[in-house]
Order: sequence, then structure tokens, then C-alpha cells
Amino acid sequence: MYLHNRINNKNNSFQKIRDLDFILLFCILLLGFISLATMYSTDGGQILFHTKSHFSKFLIFTLLMLMISFFNIRFWYSLGYLSYLLIVVMLFWTMYFGITASGSQRWIDLYFINIQPSELMKIFIILCLAKFFHRKRLENVNSFYSVIISLIIIFLPMSLVIIQPDLGTALLIAISGIIVLWFAGLNHKYFFYSFLISLISLPFIISFLQPYQKLRVLTFLNPDRDPLGAGYQIIQSKIAVGSGGLFGKGFLQGTQSYLEFLPEKHTDFIFTLFSEEFGFLGSVLLLLLYAVIIYRVMKIGAISRSYFAKLFCYSFGSSLFIYIIINMSMVLGLLPIVGSPLPVMSYGGSSMLATMIGFGIVMSAKVHSKQSIA
Repeated sequence: MYLHNRINNKNNSFQKIRDLDFILLFCILLLGFISLATMYSTDGGQILFHTKSHFSKFLIFTLLMLMISFFNIRFWYSLGYLSYLLIVVMLFWTMYFGITASGSQRWIDLYFINIQPSELMKIFIILCLAKFFHRKRLENVNSFYSVIISLIIIFLPMSLVIIQPDLGTALLIAISGIIVLWFAGLNHKYFFYSFLISLISLPFIISFLQPYQKLRVLTFLNPDRDPLGAGYQIIQSKIAVGSGGLFGKGFLQGTQSYLEFLPEKHTDFIFTLFSEEFGFLGSVLLLLLYAVIIYRVMKIGAISRSYFAKLFCYSFGSSLFIYIIINMSMVLGLLPIVGSPLPVMSYGGSSMLATMIGFGIVMSAKVHSKQSIA
């Protein structure tokens, strides 16, 4: 009997491994390899702090992603509300006891890693709302109760992150939540009216921004107004991207980066360095890799039997698309600088951890795609 159970467990483990989406896994590993090569370039062609740290985090979080994928999708459904509340508690903790850096109080010291709860919230707000709308009839989705509860779920963490202050991440959290509402079937008129109200309120919203946030908006509208100050970063970013040309300057040959003209090149502006070295063609290939990843995530949602898994995969895939578009638009001067990391590519443990958790839950949906949730 004992031997029989061991054989069954072994067969189940092999079956779970066979059910992984190997195309998605390969694309994630390839993206990780590209990110490591780019990080190596930011360190001047040497294996220094950022390269070592990025490699260790990518390795650990990839293993974590694989572990998460073997948990039943029902487990992640059951954690929907609890995980959201835990991150909200962490945001409150950050507000009073968090680490302050560069004028913002965003991190918690867990001794082995400094965690940014706001990055994790971008994933767990999707998990929470996916559970909330699971098995709700369309008329109940559009009920006053559902709309109010959804808005509370979105605006509570958003307000806590704005206080830090971190308006960019707060907006990304809101976008992640709104995407779930869209896929859940919320009436489109709510989105239209909200967009209209936002446009009308824009001058009032800008008046409440911090001075540095107003400066970012003004810099976006006219970077040349302060080319050696507030506009320096975006001007150098556009010069670097443009100088890459069609084929790029070559690996480790980016002059804007190596001559230290480009600040923050290992975090939010990682795409600028990549584009300078690999040019337009390299950038297109990177975009195609992201497109395949998003496509595989959406496909897993399409084949999943449970509505919860569908809603999570569709929303997570769409959120990834938005994060990528915002980051690349930001470094190209098409949007104000909002501090949005490029998924997996940018240096930052919390951002990569959140993304890998998201991929892990998607993989769990794939491994257990034939299971429904009551």
C-alpha cells in the first residue's frame, strides 16, 4: 500500500511537470538571460553588485515560480482575500515603520530582503478581485454593492501607496484592479464616465501633486525647459535610444551608458540601455518576446475551466502589457516619468518577486486547467 501511494505520488509529480507551459517557461528564462546580460552591461562589463544581485534574485524567484505552479489553483483561490489583507497590513506597517530612501517610505526590512509591498499589491489585488467576481452573475457584477466593494478594494491600497509617496505605483495598482473589472463584465458606461470625470478633474488633481510630481509633468510637456536639471534624464534617454539606430552600437558599446550620461540605467531606464546597444531590431525582438509571453498567459486563461483562473490570467496578462507600454513610453518621452519598472528586465527584487508570483499562479492554472472551483 505504501509503495503504491509512493508510485501514485511520483506519477502525479511527473504529470504536473508535463502539464507546465514549456513555451512560456522558455520565454521567461530567455527574458531572464537577456536581463542578466543587460545588467552585466550596466555594471560596465563586470560582474558587480547589480549583476550578482539580479542573478541570485532571478534564480530564487524562478524556483519559487515553479513551486507555486504545483499548488492547486483552488489554493490560490482560497488565498484571494487573505493575501490582499496581508499586503494591506504591510502597507500600513510601511507607513509607520518602513525604510525611507530618496524621500519615500516604501520598503520593509525583512532582514534577508527589503520588500516593497506596493509592488506585491499589483498582483494580489488581481487575485482578490478575481475571487470576488468568481461565479457572480452579470447583473450582480453591475450591482451597487459589487461596484462599491470593488472601488474600496482598489482605492484602499492606492491611497496608502500615494501617502508614501509613490503616485506611479498607486496608478499601476489602480490599473490592475480596473482591468479585472473590465474582464468581469462591468458595464462600459462606468469606464466612460470615470474617464470623463478624470479628464475634467485633471487640473484639480495636478494642483494637489507634490512639487516634484508637478515638475515631472512640466518636464514631460517640455524637457528642454531644464535640460541640465529635471529634463536631463529624459533627454539623455531619447539620445541613447536614437543613437542605437537600426542595429545598435553592439553589446557593451553603449556610449551614453558607459560615459555615465544616463542615470538610473539599471532600473526604470533599462530599456534605454538595451535599445542603444541592440538598436531598433533588438528592441522589436524584445517586444516580440514579451508578446509571446502575454499570448501564452492569455491562452492559459482561455483553456482554464475555472472562471477564477480565466479572470486572473486575462487580467495579469493585460496588466503586463500595460506595464511594458508605460515603461517604454516613459523612456521614450511619450509619458511622464512615473517609476514603472520593465517586468523581469529592471533591477528590483520586489518587482521581480511580484511578477514571478504572477507567472507561478498562471502556471498553476495551466497545470490544473481541468479543475473547476465551486
